Amino acid sequence: MRVVSGIQPTGNLHLGNYLGAIVNWVKMQDEGECLFFLADLHAISMPIDAAELSAGTREMAAALIASGIDPDRSTLFNQARVPAHAELQWLLSGTARMGWLNRMTQFKDKSGKNKEGASIALFAYPVLQAADVLLYNATHVPVGEDQKQHLELARDIAEKFNTDTGTETFVLPEPYIGATAARIMSLRDGSAKMSKSDVSDMSRVNLSDDADAIAKKIRKARTDPDPLPETMDGLAERPEARNLVTIYAALADTAPDAVLAEFAGKGFGDFKPALADLTVSILEPISARFNALKDDATTLDSILQAGAEKAAATGAPILANAYRALGLLSGR
Repeated sequence: MRVVSGIQPTGNLHLGNYLGAIVNWVKMQDEGECLFFLADLHAISMPIDAAELSAGTREMAAALIASGIDPDRSTLFNQARVPAHAELQWLLSGTARMGWLNRMTQFKDKSGKNKEGASIALFAYPVLQAADVLLYNATHVPVGEDQKQHLELARDIAEKFNTDTGTETFVLPEPYIGATAARIMSLRDGSAKMSKSDVSDMSRVNLSDDADAIAKKIRKARTDPDPLPETMDGLAERPEARNLVTIYAALADTAPDAVLAEFAGKGFGDFKPALADLTVSILEPISARFNALKDDATTLDSILQAGAEKAAATGAPILANAYRALGLLSGR
């Protein structure tokens, strides 16, 4: 199994990022060959400050490493260091169809009412996503609900390319069905996702927070006066309580109902200290490693460059096959 997955290089990472994606990436390393990349080429499909992008890319790399992504076991790199991603995107642009891209819901969502003012990159970036995985003959790609459509497009492009050229250049990737990613909500509003853009720092636990800050935010998280029920059904109309139970379960790597079996009938005066202790025990070593690494540009660039060289070597024969299949005299 070869797994390929990318993540946007946003800074200011928090508990929602960790439990929503990163923790599952760490587990994947035990299941097969993994290539993880920071999607900095995707980031420029929307307006972004250059300094923020480079800082965010290094910060995300630091967060992944601190969280358990091992550059010696996995291939960790950023897209821009592997020109073959953009190169293959152009080759695949001859295969992808306008009708396919017009059906992509994320373009509609991100461009809003200003489709004429949106960048070509925003419209065509699903083709880059296809190139991201087809370049390495990925067998599996982890996808959430919002990315299933893009994986289907990658399969359509691969299948049409193979058919049109009479070759078997590309492997058709399958969705990776691993552990269900936890959906972590704001500590101040259980109906809104935890986000770095929230004006209140108390709404999230940052990966850069120290133990005191983590514990304080958990203790002050919004709740309600009722005790915890025996099952999650009892939390259907209690979003803040449900969120804290979800966080506990995700950190403890157990089911929410198992958490409630332990704390049923108890109030948040008992539950919050237990959750704070658990959160600190998991995040404090990650936070310490992250803070030590995030400003070490030399070390991070060295790791990303080494990963890029490894990724480029893996993708080179597949890219060369694509050129040959199209009859292009590339010298590869």
